[in-house]
Amino acid sequence: MQLTVEKTSIEGLVILAGEVFRDSRGFFAESYHKEHFRDHGLDYEFVQENHSRSSYKVLRGFHYQDMRAPMGKLVRCTAGAILDVAVDLRLNSPTLGQWLGVQLSADNMKQFMVPVGFGHAFVTLTDFAEVQYKCTGYYNPSAEGNIAWNDPSIGVEWPFEDPLLSDRDKKGKSLEEYLARPAFT
Repeated sequence: MQLTVEKTSIEGLVILAGEVFRDSRGFFAESYHKEHFRDHGLDYEFVQENHSRSSYKVLRGFHYQDMRAPMGKLVRCTAGAILDVAVDLRLNSPTLGQWLGVQLSADNMKQFMVPVGFGHAFVTLTDFAEVQYKCTGYYNPSAEGNIAWNDPSIGVEWPFEDPLLSDRDKKGKSLEEYLARPAFT
């Protein structure tokens, strides 16, 4: 498998694209190969995989787990399309509070590596989307946090002003509140 790794303007965030073999029957793609990832400096140990389905305009995030149970995510969209966004929450990072978004879809088959130290969110751009992500840590509700999706100090340019949110995501804290008690240094 040929793996292309696109570095971004925020250290640690990378966009991945693998080789896809298509013919009249469909396609074949290798979505993960530990050695190929390691060859590109992506030496992660994944311990859990999650799968979600969301309707049009559903926004989930910005979620993170603090250093009691840190979690990085390798995200891909296997049906439909999403705007996947990560915000840097690392206290000593020169890009603290900056965000990066990438469109992931079943068609482009890209993946987004969101390492420990970032908040993660996505919004569904199509009638529905299915998102699968490998995690470097186990889910731990006592370690989870949530930054407001629409915090003006972060300034994400979302495609919708009125996304569909869970009660939890409606109550995300501001970046300023986060900085008073940071989870990542």
